[in-house]
Amino acid sequence: METATPYAPVALEFWYEFGSNYSYLSVMRVKELAEQYGVPIVWKPFLLGPIFKSFGWESSPFVLQKEKGAYVWQDMARECVKYNLPWKCPTSFPRSALLPMRVALLGADKPWIVDYNKRMMQVNFVEDLDIDNEEIVSKVLTELGLPASQLIAEAQSEDNKRRLRAQTETARQRGIFGAPTFFVDGTLFWGNDRLQDALIFAAGLKILPLD
Repeated sequence: METATPYAPVALEFWYEFGSNYSYLSVMRVKELAEQYGVPIVWKPFLLGPIFKSFGWESSPFVLQKEKGAYVWQDMARECVKYNLPWKCPTSFPRSALLPMRVALLGADKPWIVDYNKRMMQVNFVEDLDIDNEEIVSKVLTELGLPASQLIAEAQSEDNKRRLRAQTETARQRGIFGAPTFFVDGTLFWGNDRLQDALIFAAGLKILPLD
């Protein structure tokens, strides 16, 4: 049997990547859901490529495993209907997201990060465009009223590149193996279908086994 133990709400660490289709589902919903639960979000952009390479994979498992890949695109179409999200199956997958992820790292604690994340996901999974493209990233930043040239230059600085590599290595060391991944008070939740579970956990209800 289990018992529910209340505790104070804590932050949701949201580890995500713009090339990740299931991250798209969570990025588009997390702000509103987190507000309902009174849970703050800590945005943690990172790169999936180095994680996959550490497993000996040269691409996404959705590409390497044909049957899994066929299932995923059916699942994505169903999930987008469920969540009332627009969807277009990408003609290129997984897309490189290096530049937009570097920009996301710059904005992780800025007010514009939510809108930026949503727009970059839409560019990839609704507009079906190359997101690792300076012109595209600049256009998104400009649409949001941000200094595109300045932010792109800062994103491409050696210091910021090192920071993203370090954040990705932190993800690997903490046992992250895919995206989206959520941490709540050190507890890992993996996948879009665990977003609400993670928020419930963060909002003040730990489920603990009885002695």
